[in-house]
Amino acid sequence: MIETHNKNRKVLKIGRIGIILILCIASIPVFGQKFNSDTLKLTLPELEKTFLEKNLQLIAQKYNVDATKALIIQAKLYSNPNINVSNVLYNTVTHEWLPTDRVNGEEAAQLTQLIVLSRKINKQVKIAETNYKIAEHTFYSVLLSLRYALRTSYFDLYHLEKTAEVYDEEINTLKTIDKAYRQQEGNGYIAEADVVRIQAQLYALQNEYQVLVDSINDQQSQVRLLLRATPTTYLKPLEDTTSINAGNPLAYSLSQLLDSANKNRTDVLLAEDNLTLSQQNYSYQKALSVPDLSVSAGYDKNGSYIPNYNYIGLGIDIPIFNRNQGNIKNAYILQDYNKTLVEITKRNIEEQVTRGLQKAVDADNLYRGIDPGFAVHFDKLAKAMADNYMKRDVKLLDFLTFYDSYKQNIVQLNTIMFNRESAFESLNFLTGTSLYNK
Repeated sequence: MIETHNKNRKVLKIGRIGIILILCIASIPVFGQKFNSDTLKLTLPELEKTFLEKNLQLIAQKYNVDATKALIIQAKLYSNPNINVSNVLYNTVTHEWLPTDRVNGEEAAQLTQLIVLSRKINKQVKIAETNYKIAEHTFYSVLLSLRYALRTSYFDLYHLEKTAEVYDEEINTLKTIDKAYRQQEGNGYIAEADVVRIQAQLYALQNEYQVLVDSINDQQSQVRLLLRATPTTYLKPLEDTTSINAGNPLAYSLSQLLDSANKNRTDVLLAEDNLTLSQQNYSYQKALSVPDLSVSAGYDKNGSYIPNYNYIGLGIDIPIFNRNQGNIKNAYILQDYNKTLVEITKRNIEEQVTRGLQKAVDADNLYRGIDPGFAVHFDKLAKAMADNYMKRDVKLLDFLTFYDSYKQNIVQLNTIMFNRESAFESLNFLTGTSLYNK
């Protein structure tokens, strides 16, 4: 008995170094609170409102839309008239500079106006208007992509923090046990195996916890960028779990979702815009094969066959060599190219929406198969297990095995819930709507 007692004392002395190391690791601040001092609590609608008001990428795209709209004004403008005025600089016969008299002076003026034929200006305006639509649809494309990233990060943050709470609770429980062990250090009641197992479990949990905190802080960083928040801001999601959990992926049929996607998906709209643009460009290139007409009127004081000569004239290129053949052929082929892209885009969307609905249904079915009281029951059982172990009614191995199982199950539960919400968000993105996770 005395020999065993001495061995246990030696073991506990050896374990002091490990305990000190673990306590140092335990002092690491959670969730990056050292750097994020301003907590911002937002519901999902509040999050989106802030995003629409402050996101810099959306603001930049709005400027691009406005700049493209200005080009419609430019496309409507006619060519400016040209005026040419000339006067004799030096009369070599009379040796006069800038003579202006009727006999020795020479003055001439000509006014020229280009008349654009074949409705080229009208065609330019249509092209500018289509480019404006492309800019608008590009804006909405950026909006949908950023909105999808924002909402997904929001749901991910919520469930990562719920998972972190479980880690935090389990770590605190093991710290309490570890503290109790250290208080019994001099009594010889603690077995070497128990000390090592507690320390190993605590170290492993803190390491996993730090990885989890890094993931939370990465998502926080992305959300701050999307909201144009300060680096010290920490977002606290306030998820309406009741309405989100009630969501049903089959609330809308596949045909309804496909119809919404074809009407609202910006990649479809952009593909159709590019087809329209290629058709308009083909018409414009054919119009360019028709030369424009130049109309001029002029006056020449002494430089023609009679004094004070007045005239009017017409000018036009003769389309013998260059009839814009290459550009016309290029524009014609691009029409077929863009028709093919529209077909490819629609087929891709049909496949993506069908697969997205399938994933959402699978994720929802998995979530619905979980007992609603599972998490609450497991929480109560975990607390009871910790109390029983402190009373020495449960063996350490059973206690650690249960707690590891508890942690894994809660992590999986949060993962299942996030995967379901993420699948719903994918459907929103794939259909270009906000049908789910309202």
